[in-house]
Parts: sequence; structure tokens; C-alpha cells
Amino acid sequence: MECPKKTRFYGVYELEGSLATKNNSPGFAVYDEKLVRAGGSEYRMWNPNRSKLAASILKGMKNLPIVGKTSVLYLGASYGTTPSHISDIASKGAVYCIEFSENSMRKLLKVCEKKGNMIPMLGDARKPEEYQNLIQDVDFIYQDVAQPDQAEILIRNSRCFLKKGDFALIAIKARSIDTARDPKEVFLEEQKRLSGVFDIVESIDISKYHKDHLVLLLRFRQC
Repeated sequence: MECPKKTRFYGVYELEGSLATKNNSPGFAVYDEKLVRAGGSEYRMWNPNRSKLAASILKGMKNLPIVGKTSVLYLGASYGTTPSHISDIASKGAVYCIEFSENSMRKLLKVCEKKGNMIPMLGDARKPEEYQNLIQDVDFIYQDVAQPDQAEILIRNSRCFLKKGDFALIAIKARSIDTARDPKEVFLEEQKRLSGVFDIVESIDISKYHKDHLVLLLRFRQC
């Protein structure tokens, strides 16, 4: 059996020619991903076509500020695919999963029951004040919300939860903002909007895996 190789990122491995994370709930697969036993541990293969974070890593991402004890606020958790891999990485931290859809939440609950550090929260990411008192310290915000006001949603949540110098990641969906305009124009406009509050650390085009998507890693500047 091939041994997993560490990547530059904490808790992220290369295995069988793909990315993987060490499963913190052995025997449980979230989205029918392959489970592999190697070196006395179980690993979950990480599909970049199902996860924008995996796609970002494969497209050359240089920084991923998530380690074992990181506390993550995940906006737009859906069924829990990417949050579950973050759960594996931040195995001693917490992943607060905000999801608006009740249908998605039903599936997410089953994942959170298995992944002990994922906390499901039915809520509207546009209204962080409604869940602010339910969440302890947050080190990192991950946003994957298909809404026209994506940038403003991230800004609101960052002002509620982040400290100056903390990081956030947003997956910008051009077609959710404007179906008629060139995605490159949309991306530039969103970056300009976000630059009033954040320093842009990285910009990663993941259109190979997710059409008309740009991922930005940001450092919070405005308290």
C-alpha cells in the first residue's frame, strides 16, 4: 500500500495521485469518497470536482491557514463535503457550519453526528448577529454562498467574528452575481469591493474544476 505524503499544508496529504485528509471518523464516508487504509490510519480521498478548496490546492494555492486547533466559521455548508475535510484538518478545533436550506441541513446533520467537531447551525449568513452569541472564538471564515451579495455577506461576518490579521476565504461565483456580464469583470468588481476591508493574499482561478469561479484568500484589515 502506498504511504501518504505530506503536502505543504497541515493535515493535507497526497495519496494514490490525489489529495486526501486523515479521517477523524474512521469508516464513515461523506459523499461516497474512497476510504484508504495506510500507515495505520484511514484517509478520505478529496475530490476537487466536489470541493473548491481541494481545487484551489491543486491550482497552486500557497497558503492555507488552517491547523489542528483552528476554529472555522463555514458559511454555506450545504451537505458538508468541504466542511468535513476541514473537520479532518482542524481535528482539535471546531467547524461551525451555517446553512440556510432546511433540505441541505437534514443531510448536514447526519454528517455532523459522525464528525464530532462539526457544529450545524440553521441560519441566514446575511444576518450574523442572529448566531453571533452561539459561536465561540473564530480564527478563519470560509464562504461558499451562491448569492449576488457574496462580498457583503463575508464583510458582515468578518466584522462580527474576525480579529485584525485573521484570514478568510471566499469562492466567488460570477454567475450568481450577474449572468450576463463577463466573469472577469465580475471578479474585478468583487475584488475591489473586498479590498476596502481585506488585503488580498491570493487569487486562484479554479475554472478547470468549477466553471466561472475564483477563490480569494484574504487577510482581515478593518476591525
